[in-house]
Amino acid sequence: MLVKEVMTKNVITIKKNQSVLDVANIYKKYKIGCLVVKENGNCIGIVTERDIIERTICEKKSPVNTKVEDIMSKKIITIHSLEKLDYAVELMIKNSIKKLPVVKENEIVGIITATDISRARPDLSKRFIESWVRPIWQD
Repeated sequence: MLVKEVMTKNVITIKKNQSVLDVANIYKKYKIGCLVVKENGNCIGIVTERDIIERTICEKKSPVNTKVEDIMSKKIITIHSLEKLDYAVELMIKNSIKKLPVVKENEIVGIITATDISRARPDLSKRFIESWVRPIWQD
């Protein structure tokens, strides 16, 4: 099975100069958990709910005054739409991420999440779970 068969095609994007409050309102409107940050047609970052919690709320920053570029993850890992799902799982586990922007000819054409993969291929769920869950005594 290929990434393009499972990915979400309607990717909601945001600009780096928008506020964290804008991000939160877009999450609320579209019921999503991450936004791709685009500039001049290129993916320059990704903002997740965790970014808002850790980089805004926990640091006691104002969601009105804090810009997306201040909290977004800038090290973006992408996957080509024609890659196999198994490779997407490997990338996610290796990089400890749950969301991958999908590209084709340098354009964002979708996003694939651990949830998308688990729905399409429940047999791959075990690999995710094993990589995310570790015994308490390893902390």
